[in-house]
Amino acid sequence: MIREIFSFPHPVDEVAARTVAGCVVVLVGATILFEISILMWFIAYGFLARVLTGPSHSPIGLLATKVLVPMMGIRPRLVPGPPKRFAQSIGLALSVLALIFYYVFGLQVAAYSLLAVVLFFATLELVIGFCMGCFVFGRLMELGLIPKTICDKCNDLGFSRAESR
Repeated sequence: MIREIFSFPHPVDEVAARTVAGCVVVLVGATILFEISILMWFIAYGFLARVLTGPSHSPIGLLATKVLVPMMGIRPRLVPGPPKRFAQSIGLALSVLALIFYYVFGLQVAAYSLLAVVLFFATLELVIGFCMGCFVFGRLMELGLIPKTICDKCNDLGFSRAESR
């Protein structure tokens, strides 16, 4: 039961991932543009929920997978889950650091700068389908810092190493 709750999908629907990225772009953009700092909590929670459970406990993940993607009627495009989880972990780290800079140290510019990095990479994912976290994941596997067994699991599902980046 607990294992099912705290599981990440593998494979992942790339269409849903890009839709989630679009929602992140809107939230982070609004946070920075309109200085709505309270949204940083929602952004960080969303990344935490997606890292721990995929879309199942993330408001944005649920919106994307249950409402937006079905409305678009686009056929799913399956990609490996582990690189996407890694990318969500980077988003979590940056958004939590932004919270700390803003609420603990009062460093608004530093906090919003970190969120701007999240905005940039989420925009890349949304617009051109480039996942920087997935790219880094692939490089870390090549360096042996992420076990190749994770890549083997991706390959077992019929994905090439290039698609896991």
